[in-house]
Amino acid sequence: MIVSFKDIKMALVLLLLFIITITGCSAKMPVSPNEDHSSTDLPQNTSTTTETGNETPLAEVTNMPSNPPVEYDPAWPDRTVRSSSGHLVNSCVPEKLRDQATTWTTSDGVYLSALVLGSGSKGVLLAHEQGYNICSFLDIGTELADSGYLVVIPEYRNHGASQNFPEDNQNIDRDADAALSELKRLGSQKVFLAGASCGGTTAIIAGVRQELPVEGLIILSSPAQCGPHDAIPSVKKMKAPSLFVFSPGDYGGSIEKEVRKLYQASGATDKELIVDPSGYHGTDMFHRGEQGDALKSKLIDFVKKVFH
Repeated sequence: MIVSFKDIKMALVLLLLFIITITGCSAKMPVSPNEDHSSTDLPQNTSTTTETGNETPLAEVTNMPSNPPVEYDPAWPDRTVRSSSGHLVNSCVPEKLRDQATTWTTSDGVYLSALVLGSGSKGVLLAHEQGYNICSFLDIGTELADSGYLVVIPEYRNHGASQNFPEDNQNIDRDADAALSELKRLGSQKVFLAGASCGGTTAIIAGVRQELPVEGLIILSSPAQCGPHDAIPSVKKMKAPSLFVFSPGDYGGSIEKEVRKLYQASGATDKELIVDPSGYHGTDMFHRGEQGDALKSKLIDFVKKVFH
């Protein structure tokens, strides 16, 4: 009896179908829900698939910063702790938020501690004033993150858990640059800038020279010029809706003059100058002022209004 190759091939196919039928094997192996499949070495553009089959960016699923921790000397070691992933973070940050800490490297090689809160394509930069820390904007940042925005709060060089870099305290505009670069990396398509004192000055400068469209601006007690950084040329290019806030008597009235300079030079047609009666500087206006809660609500509502 002569058996053809065609007959052999058919017999093998039937045998394979028989084996699959009795064993119930499938090509896709089940995944245990208790097994950890996460990886800290995933590329930045990695995505995952939810139970509904929709592909979602990794940052939105895990909400965990992907930058690795770095060893360096923090500016304020007595106020610095480590997150569970090893990042240095200011001890003022509540324990439940410390895992949102990350580490950035500026263009001149300085390590910054920062918080990344929330997710989405609408990014918000909150930049603290000199001498203060990452928690200055934490209350506003958490509320905005809960409202659906991606918020970054950097701690500037020589402050808090960021690197002690006493040989240079002038290039703080690069700290704002690093924050805006991180927003872009995490998927922001537009940004809102907010800063107190020199944090606002540098936010204006960095915001104008980066690629993402600026949707809005909040300035709290910011000087037109902070050290070598002159924000006037940049604020003239700022067309986004803007709030400029100051308190009379702050620094003997000099801050009022500075904020008015920024307001008058602003290229925005939709802009407002707000006079806070508290007498406080920067974020202290809404943290310590008698009308602080009302001011804070106004600032948060302004961000939401601009983005919507």
